Amino acid sequence: MTSIIETRDLQYSYPGGKQALDGISFQVMPGESVALLGANASGKSTLLHLLDGLYFANHGQVEAFGTALTEESVDTPPFSRRLRQGIGFLFQNSDAQLFNTTVEEELAFGPRQLRLSADEVETRVGDTLRLFELEQLRQRSPQSLSGGEKKKVALAGLITCGPEVILLDEPSSGLDPRTQQWLNEFLQMLNEDMRVTLITASHDLSFVGEIADRAMILSEDHKLVFDGPSEAALSDLDLLLSVNLIHSHTHVHDGEIHEHPHLHEAWHNHQHGKKR
Repeated sequence: MTSIIETRDLQYSYPGGKQALDGISFQVMPGESVALLGANASGKSTLLHLLDGLYFANHGQVEAFGTALTEESVDTPPFSRRLRQGIGFLFQNSDAQLFNTTVEEELAFGPRQLRLSADEVETRVGDTLRLFELEQLRQRSPQSLSGGEKKKVALAGLITCGPEVILLDEPSSGLDPRTQQWLNEFLQMLNEDMRVTLITASHDLSFVGEIADRAMILSEDHKLVFDGPSEAALSDLDLLLSVNLIHSHTHVHDGEIHEHPHLHEAWHNHQHGKKR
């Protein structure tokens, strides 16, 4: 099977020389659900921007659908259309991608940019409004919605384009428990039933432990230090401690990781509640 996304010795530094990624190499196969873990400022969000062709490597290469992502390739048809239809990006701050006057217009924006017919746009919008249970909000301004509703609308806007890959940047951040559980179940459905490839950047270990079978971990010096099964990553306390994903006041009891009041991040890895 051919990879859908691949990086080779990827390096990226911000203007001014501050390094964000150092020698990152991996492949993602179609249909995978991958958790991209790391402490704040480890480079997770930067890596997602590179995978979407929003940033470009200083050294090394990113490929999507077998084509290198360069400033020229991402703006040149037909690959530019293939990339923008094939990869969706859910930003951490939903306000960054909601700019239309109504929810209905927000969902129609992407398909119209892909130059789909009016009938196809209408069908996709209607189907997606029903799928996300957003029909009652279709004429509301996205800016008037709650944080959880905005997250739903932003994700729905991606789904109307029919992406093969969705990149998610801290998707559970700021969500109430009910919306977070909905998002958890919806992402599992996208991956398992619709075979959408997911790459989820987060430091919320309980969330990604349920939606991803594979974990990649970035260290605070911006290197890829683990790439393997999520269960193995989330049970390795020494590894999690070394990358600043858990605090030192941590112990394991009955298959769960527990942390005392000085925790940095906590997670509960229930055997009956995990993905698959």
